[in-house]
Amino acid sequence: MDCSICTSMPVILRPPRNTICGACYEGARSIINLINKLESEKARNGPPNSCKTLLDVSRWVCDMKDRENVQKEEVSFLKGGFFTALKDQMHTDMELKPGNNGPSIPAHRALLATRSQIFKNMLDSDVCKAPPKDNIITLSELNHEELESLLQFLYTGSLPEEKMEKHVYSLSLAADKYEIPYLQKFCERHMLRSLKSSNALNVLDISDVCSYLSLKETALKFIVKNIEDIAFSDRYDEFALKNPHLCVQITRASLMEARKN
Repeated sequence: MDCSICTSMPVILRPPRNTICGACYEGARSIINLINKLESEKARNGPPNSCKTLLDVSRWVCDMKDRENVQKEEVSFLKGGFFTALKDQMHTDMELKPGNNGPSIPAHRALLATRSQIFKNMLDSDVCKAPPKDNIITLSELNHEELESLLQFLYTGSLPEEKMEKHVYSLSLAADKYEIPYLQKFCERHMLRSLKSSNALNVLDISDVCSYLSLKETALKFIVKNIEDIAFSDRYDEFALKNPHLCVQITRASLMEARKN
């Protein structure tokens, strides 16, 4: 049966509007049910808005798009203001110093305390109650570029792709050390998305150190699947010396996979 929705016929030759195929009918029902389910889960006060027709669905989508645009404007407003305060050093009251004797970076105590419980504890200690000019915290595990990237993320909640690609491992370690959950998730998602033969061993190493269990399992499976390319690489020799326990896990996982086949 020709369908008035999915047919490839010109408009003038299409069947009447009440002619619809089973696939389009089921698809429309699924969309309406899904949106009603989402509305029911979201509703807290009173009954949810119910979609009964595709026209209701269209209005719902437009409403969601408007809300999304408003949220984007709000996020842009907040991120822009915080990053400007960092970049222009507006009313800063402390400094963070990298571990490679690079120049310190002015920052704001209140913002750092809200982003990390570890930073809050450090800033609440007697050591950090000195006047602002003497109020310096050294993050010895980060160089100047890595510290800049960490601060940019703390102030804006995101980082450009090129900075993530360059500093994701050091940022993962910092997120784990200073208990910054959102940065942990951000780094984990990036490593999962960019997993490949050339970085799989690094991802496995970092996921083991930072206890990213799901990422570690994924990286281990990827390495086993591509064991010939990875095990005979120069990087593997260095990795084996540093992480013998992970090499044992790779060997065991490879043997288990071989048994299945």
